[in-house]
Amino acid sequence: MAVPDYQSLFKPLLEAVADGKEYSLKEIRDKVAKRLGLSEEDLQERLKSGQNTFYNRLGWARTYLVKAGALESTRRGYVKITPRGRELLKKERLSVKDLMEFDEFRSFRYSQKPKNDVPSQDLMVSEKTPEEILEEAYEKIKQELAAELLERILANSPAFFEKLIVDLMLAMGYGGSSEDAGKVLGRTRDGGVDGLIKEDKLGLDIIYLQAKRWSNTEVGRPDIQGFVGALIGRGAKKGVFITTSRFTKDAKEFVKDLKDHKVVLIDGEELTKLMIDHGVGTSTLTKYEIKRIDSDYFEE
Repeated sequence: MAVPDYQSLFKPLLEAVADGKEYSLKEIRDKVAKRLGLSEEDLQERLKSGQNTFYNRLGWARTYLVKAGALESTRRGYVKITPRGRELLKKERLSVKDLMEFDEFRSFRYSQKPKNDVPSQDLMVSEKTPEEILEEAYEKIKQELAAELLERILANSPAFFEKLIVDLMLAMGYGGSSEDAGKVLGRTRDGGVDGLIKEDKLGLDIIYLQAKRWSNTEVGRPDIQGFVGALIGRGAKKGVFITTSRFTKDAKEFVKDLKDHKVVLIDGEELTKLMIDHGVGTSTLTKYEIKRIDSDYFEE
């Protein structure tokens, strides 16, 4: 089974410590994982940030239960169930809505004095942990930015597109300097770019580039075959084919079957992702850092 959301871990966590003994987070992880029948593959699942999904969700479940008074911290890294926790175990299923019944949890949740008139919509909280919510919002912002980038690229001239490709390759570590990074061999009539770029700053190898500034037309297998033919004609082994549109399934399959040549396909979605990741045509508005407790600092 997949790793449950953090609210679905409330009850299994309380059940794991129901005997009244104190448990470390590691012991709780092992007991809950066994109770839920999570496989090794499930336990290796990770969030996009790299954090372990199960550890992240169970950690937040533990935090919420402590803040609600269902668990108490007995010493650093250890908890045990409270009488309130035993009462909560009688419920068929637990959620944040149940924890909102307690003043101390509402105070924690809203970072203010408890309120008895909390609007009902405020009780409908996400099943995702704060990190997952942040990642989801970040991905949405990236998607909207990517769509706007693609619109801007298509609205500009072929000469701008040529400069963008060279700037991106430079930002990714190819070429050396902007003066000698990209050598344009010729422009096609369909708004494409045909050029070369050094694979490294010393120019020990050359990569052949082709880029097509298309909006709706897909790049098909014949286009890629022609590109590989150009590589052979120039004695090149490596190539990057970039388009603002998409590649057909046949085109992708053809590239997979190549044996003597290495060709990388970058479609519009990947192009804008690379631009965002490498800061080409974008600038940083703000940064957020997620910090956690440094346990070593508190060792006496």
